[in-house]
Amino acid sequence: MNSSDKVLITVRIIKSFEYRTCRNMVIPVDIRTSTIDQLKQQCQELINSDSKFKPFRTVKFDTLKIYTQAFGNKTQNLIINLEDAGFLEDGDAILQDVGVISETELSLFNREAYDAFKKNPEIKW
Repeated sequence: MNSSDKVLITVRIIKSFEYRTCRNMVIPVDIRTSTIDQLKQQCQELINSDSKFKPFRTVKFDTLKIYTQAFGNKTQNLIINLEDAGFLEDGDAILQDVGVISETELSLFNREAYDAFKKNPEIKW
């Protein structure tokens, strides 16, 4: 595989919904062959190895969700897309098959924290 087979994906690593604590990770991915689980693993390896993600190492990241796609509508919420659609739950699914295209923004987060925030979407400062 050469570099032209890959597209850039932005993954928003979300530590806290209430405090809007997130950091973006831009990674090249071959969406035609990579699975959701492989992308999660790649993100976790970068979190564990890159010092700028050190504060994020205490969170168990277990869920990927589409935040927005290039030329698509953006959500009003600055941290996460609160719509019910867009969860990437089948770990064996190929990224391209679930709608990931070039310049897609994904969110990686803890599902329990997301569910709690969705029930009470209060922003703290």
